Parts: sequence; C-alpha cells; structure tokens
Amino acid sequence: MDLGLSFFILLLFIAVVFLVEGAYLLWSDRKGPEVQRLARRLRGLSAGQHGTDLGSLLKKRNLSEAPWLDRLLLAFPRASAIDRMLAQAGAGMTVSRFLLVTALAGAATFLVLIVLRAPFFFALAMGAIAALVPLLWVLRMRAKRLHKFDEQLPEALDLLSRALRAGHAFPSAMSMVATEAADPIASEFQITFEEINYGVSVSDAMLNLATRVPSVDLRYFVISVLLQRETGGNLSELLDNLAKLIRERFKLLGKIRVLSAEGKLSAYILIALPFATAAMIFLVNPGFMKVLWTDPAGLNLIFGAILMMIVGSFWMWRIVKIRV
Repeated sequence: MDLGLSFFILLLFIAVVFLVEGAYLLWSDRKGPEVQRLARRLRGLSAGQHGTDLGSLLKKRNLSEAPWLDRLLLAFPRASAIDRMLAQAGAGMTVSRFLLVTALAGAATFLVLIVLRAPFFFALAMGAIAALVPLLWVLRMRAKRLHKFDEQLPEALDLLSRALRAGHAFPSAMSMVATEAADPIASEFQITFEEINYGVSVSDAMLNLATRVPSVDLRYFVISVLLQRETGGNLSELLDNLAKLIRERFKLLGKIRVLSAEGKLSAYILIALPFATAAMIFLVNPGFMKVLWTDPAGLNLIFGAILMMIVGSFWMWRIVKIRV
C-alpha cells in the first residue's frame, strides 16, 4: 500500500476520533451530569440555601507536578475523570505521568515494529494495543480495590452498628471504623470523618463518599443514612440488616461466578487459540505465515478476523457477566 495513502487513512481515522470526542464534549458541556449537578446547586444557592465553603477544607489534588501542565490539563474535561479513576485505583501517579506512560508505551511499540520492518497498519495496531496496557492496568487496580472495599463493608457496618448501640455519635462511629479497619475502607471513612469534623454536613459528606467510591453496596449505605436522618428510626438495626443483605448478596455472587466459570474459560481459550496457532505455524514454517501480511487479501483477512474476535469477545463477556 502507498505510504501517502496510509498516512491519509491514519489522519482520517484521527479526524473521526476527534469529531466523536468533540461531539461528546459538546453534549457533556451542555447536558452532562456534572452540568446538571452544578445547575441544581446554583438553583439551590439562588433559592437562599447556604452551603459550606469546601475550598479550604478539601485537599488539592494536582493533575501534574508542573504548574503550567496542570493548568493545561484543567482545560480538558476528561482530565478530571482520569484523575478520579487513578484515585479510585489507589495509583500514586498524576494524570500527566499516566498520559506520558501511555504515549511512551504506544510510541515505543510502534517504532520498534517499524524498525523491524513490520507492516505499517500492523505496527499501528500493536502500538494502539500497547497504549491501552496502562489503562487496563489502572482499571484492574481500580476493580480490585473496589472489590476489596465491598468485602470490608459488612464488617464496617457491623462496627458502626455496635458503636451506635454503645452510645457513640455517627461521626465518632465513622472515626472508629477509620481507625480499626484496614485500607481501602479506612482511608475513605477517614476522609468522610474529617469532612464532617471540619463542618461539612453529614449529608454532603456521605454523598462525597458515594462519589469517590462507585460501589452499589456503599450507595445503599449512604441512602440508608440519609433517609434515617430525614425520617428517623433505628440506624443501628438498619445497618445490621444492610450488612446481612450484603453478605447474602456476596454468597449469591459467588455461586454465579462458579456457574459462569466454564463460560469464561471457553472465552479465554477461544480468544487465545488463533494467536497460539499462528505462533506455532510461524515457528514451524515462517514463509507460510508471511503471506498474511505481504498479500493485501491476507491483511483484509487479519483485520476481519480481529474485528470478529472483538465482537465475539464482547458478546461472550456480556453473556457471562450477570449483575446481582
């Protein structure tokens, strides 16, 4: 394929990506959830509500070590989402460092394959896959941290319930969980206790906790506390029932994981089988496999196979993923 045509296709692909991103940012700036939340807050302030000035209470989290780069990243709406993802994963890196690692991984893979005289589109595809590796690593860390948080939540609710029965106030009970529990639930409850201790209302602090930790079980806990503060009732008994419900949910989720393990194993084997077969054939007879990336029809077959594998993997993932 002509090099000029290859670059034209690459630039066309980048233009389409930027067009889709621009359309999403336009929608997010006008109709997105953050805009709606800000509009509700402004309406509340205009109606006479007086919120707490949290600017001096919250810790400032920089997006970069360099001030000029921090200001540049603040201009992009996606930077805050990446920063929240890194915070939820417990990764000790800034957004700028994460983006640098992502760009270096993709560029290094692309350049190495070009030096090894690999096809341009193959090198481009491998570079894009390598650029996704840091993102997948962060998403896996985030999922593990959230799963550990969910596992710790029933014990934390039991501790809260016992502390309330002993006569402690709710903020004091939160402090006890932050002191006696392990991370990650201890650090998140400590932040919530500090917010309440510094003057933030319990409702706002609990909503901030639900925003920092996107856990369904935690949202049940937050809703329970908010409803109890509005309507009254026995909070300790409510927390006991909620802890029991979460434990039963984990038991059911474990049974579903056992039943869906066979489907997941089949998916892994089907995904790995074409690559393993191609590697074995390449080791035995490299000339036989060389036709795939030297003949235009072979390249079309590769792209078609990869596309069908992506669609099939997504389909199998949706089949075995059962929400409880």
